[in-house]
Amino acid sequence: MTITAERLHQIINRFAELEARMASGTLEGEDFVRASRDYAELEPIAKIAGDVREMRIEIAELSALTEDPEMKAMADEELAELRQRLPDAERALAIAMLPRDSADARPAMLEIRAGTGGDEAGLFAADLFRMYEKFAAEQGWSVETVSLSASDVGGFKEVVANIKGTGVFAKLKFESGVHRVQRVPVTESGGRIHTSAATVAVLPEPDEVDVQIDPNDLKIDIYRASGAGGQHVNTTDSAVRLTHIPTGLVVIQQDQRSQHKNKDKAMQVLRTRLYDLKRAEAHGAEAEARKAMVGSGDRSERIRTYNFPQGRVTDHRIGLTLHKLDEVLAGPGLAELVDALTAEDEAKRLASLDG
Repeated sequence: MTITAERLHQIINRFAELEARMASGTLEGEDFVRASRDYAELEPIAKIAGDVREMRIEIAELSALTEDPEMKAMADEELAELRQRLPDAERALAIAMLPRDSADARPAMLEIRAGTGGDEAGLFAADLFRMYEKFAAEQGWSVETVSLSASDVGGFKEVVANIKGTGVFAKLKFESGVHRVQRVPVTESGGRIHTSAATVAVLPEPDEVDVQIDPNDLKIDIYRASGAGGQHVNTTDSAVRLTHIPTGLVVIQQDQRSQHKNKDKAMQVLRTRLYDLKRAEAHGAEAEARKAMVGSGDRSERIRTYNFPQGRVTDHRIGLTLHKLDEVLAGPGLAELVDALTAEDEAKRLASLDG
């Protein structure tokens, strides 16, 4: 993917115009929000574009100097360095210019559900949640549990959480799918290796303007919280069940003592799931046309295996195996998998543009 001088000029000029508009103080409301988003998205691209343009100009000027015998040695040395750096900068710019998922910069809702494997699947679901909590802390993100259904042995049947910060969805979107664990359960006296699974879904969180919910489309039921999920059971009618009539989506929230808080959290979950449906419809044809190597994001697709006896983690989509299971579950090792998946996705998309 060769970036022309004209394209560089367009990027740099567009950013300068945005910068001037942002500094003018004339933007308000949605215009300001839109311009702020455009500015944040274009700023890193414009910086690399400026670097590429400067390098190209310097190379042209130094090439002219090589005609002068007295300047040739110095010019050749600088030229060699610039010609070595320029391809990396051009590739970085090509990657930065790839079409972005509009949701990449958004916070995300993380949903983990125990799958096949009984109690062991619930314990594994809890391990995965702790892994994402630790990874989020390293990124400077915040994690807030929305709902939690605990199992009898200390695992999770299901956990839903908000993860807020910069670029959350961009980093975590490839985590959606079935995660499989192979290990000897604590409860297994015979020492046999069991295989169990948990399903992870990462959904970008919309702004309220992205998903408008008509109150007439909602059926709201208020009832007494049951014992499922545990610790916040009380004697008041505080549990909330929302049914979105057009889609049939149902959200139940009972973790909070307050009916008002349960309703707010249920609305947040419903809005996120409706946004996910909306994105799936919008990108359905495109996704079918180019299922990237990193996977379709289908929740039923087995994406990764965590093998405890061998201390390894294998991501099946890119064939990457890391013999550092403890480090992955502790958070830092997950970054290596996330970066590899992102790089594979970028390489595939660059190749499709070149082709």
